[in-house]
Amino acid sequence: MTASKWFVACGIVAWPLLAFSIVGLALIVERVVFWYRVNRRQRRVVREVLKTYPYDPEAALNWLKKNADLPIARIFLEGLELNHPSPEKFRIAIESAAQAELPTLKRFSTVFDTIVAIAPLLGLLGTVLGLITAFGSLTLGDVGGTKTAGVTAGISEALVSTASGLVVALFTLLFANTFRGFYLREIARIQEYGGQMELLYLERYEKEEVSYASSR
Repeated sequence: MTASKWFVACGIVAWPLLAFSIVGLALIVERVVFWYRVNRRQRRVVREVLKTYPYDPEAALNWLKKNADLPIARIFLEGLELNHPSPEKFRIAIESAAQAELPTLKRFSTVFDTIVAIAPLLGLLGTVLGLITAFGSLTLGDVGGTKTAGVTAGISEALVSTASGLVVALFTLLFANTFRGFYLREIARIQEYGGQMELLYLERYEKEEVSYASSR
């Protein structure tokens, strides 16, 4: 079945299903690009920062600024750009920045959930409308007669719309669950990397305090 024939057979629900398909595909592409960038570069950036910071905090800060498009880099910058904060203030800054990144990591999840929920219902609506058309074309004594085409068209609309709604929902659900897995894994990594950064800062802070006290 060609796209034009599918569109005609799907009936009136073809328009919202097409709109959901276009919106869902565009958002999926955006999320794929986002998570590809994060997963490809983040580990290398964090490893370099954690290795460099104890010996050269300024170099670590510059490296983070060069990679500020990554969520973990923005989180670290919130704490490291403070003017000699206490470990407690540093921890609060890191945790607050991590919370601020959650909407970016979960972006479009509500839209995906809406498409997954509504697409099958639109398919069901198409099924009902198709059956109404099919039964409306039937008249007693004319079964198999001149109105058979109307019955066939109604049944075709019912089946095609149902299948289309399920396809849109399943395709979107597959990627939505994948992105949800990336999100949960990223949250765990942020907690891990944030804890490591806090320990490094605490060690440096204590050394500076000891050095300052001994110089007085």
